[in-house]
Amino acid sequence: MFSHIMIGTNDLERAKSFYDAVLGALDIPPAFVDGHRIFYMTPTGVFSVSKPINGEPASAPNGGTIGFACASSDQADAWHAAGIAAGGATCEDPPGVREGSTGKMYLAYLRDPDGNKLCGLHRM
Repeated sequence: MFSHIMIGTNDLERAKSFYDAVLGALDIPPAFVDGHRIFYMTPTGVFSVSKPINGEPASAPNGGTIGFACASSDQADAWHAAGIAAGGATCEDPPGVREGSTGKMYLAYLRDPDGNKLCGLHRM
């Protein structure tokens, strides 16, 4: 459904350091830098972080979450730990199993250094 997701940052080097660590826990190679943007290329799509081209400060969306697929609950835990170690902050409930209308999932939530809400998700 999606070709790419792009979010904003106010500090590209900090964002690259954070996302290289977090996405590295999902076996995604480090980003390549293209001027004011960084890109993580995968067979299923592209995740990108950019300094806003309009010169205004980047801000996190209220109510938005970006979910990253994890192969296991252990990988979700490693993703979460890498995010905390790289300057992110835990949010929501601690990582763990949640049951909802779509079944059992293992969820781990973080906020990146710019305040974007992220989720590592493993469908059980």
